[in-house]
This record gives sequence, C-alpha cells and structure tokens, in this order.
Amino acid sequence: MYFDDIKPNTVIEIPPAVIEKEKMLDFARLYDNIPLHTDEEYAKKTHFGKLIAPGVMSFMSVWAKYLEVDLFGEELLAGKSTKIEWIKPVFADDILTGKAVVTNLVKRSPKNGLVEITIEAYNQNGELVLTDVTEAIVKCRL
Repeated sequence: MYFDDIKPNTVIEIPPAVIEKEKMLDFARLYDNIPLHTDEEYAKKTHFGKLIAPGVMSFMSVWAKYLEVDLFGEELLAGKSTKIEWIKPVFADDILTGKAVVTNLVKRSPKNGLVEITIEAYNQNGELVLTDVTEAIVKCRL
C-alpha cells in the first residue's frame, strides 16, 4: 500500500501469538540468558513466581503476526525506529493478541512518507502487556 493510500487511525487486528515454553527458553538462552528467563528454581523465588518471557521475544512474537497482515506490501522501503514498553510480564503458554493503529503520517518527500504504527498487545486475560511505536518509510505514488 502506498503512503498516499494510508489513512490515519486505520486499525489492523493482529492474529494471536502463543508463547511456547521451549521456544521461550531457546530464545532466552541465545539472546537474554538471565536466570529470570532460564532458571525455573530462581524464577520461583522472584515476585513473578515463575519464568517470564524475554521482553524482546514477546514483542517479536506479536510483530511476526503483525507482519503476516503485510499492510505496506512492496511499497515498504525500510523501518526507521521502534520504541517498546513492557507493562506486564509474559509467561509460557500466554496467548498474545493485539491491534496496530496508524497513529501518524508525515510526507517526507515526493517519493516517500513516514508511517507511525502503534501496537498494543494483550494477554489472554485482556491485560495490556506491551506497547510499541514503530516508524516505517513507505513509497508515495509518483
């Protein structure tokens, strides 16, 4: 979709993402190897009471489902930035759902514009677990 065709406040529903325990542990061991994510005995002693998923993994699980929607298609030129805020912990077997909303549009040149997408992800209990604001550079019609 071209920048010119994108409307503010467009809502994109994000399909569910399941946080599978083994994938969570594998991710944590590779990219965020701290006891809170990898050591069940340690995690039991924390205020969470059990292992929590790495925040980046939680976000990437939702992000992968958002990308399946393919809002921009071939008109996407590049990502510019992202800002993630983690609000509540995510645990093994949680099911994350969410929505993405077009929250800002800025035409940068005759060739492209900046699209700001805000994502909210919720667990199976309806609790907001993370938000993300991402900026993407998208082609304009010439």
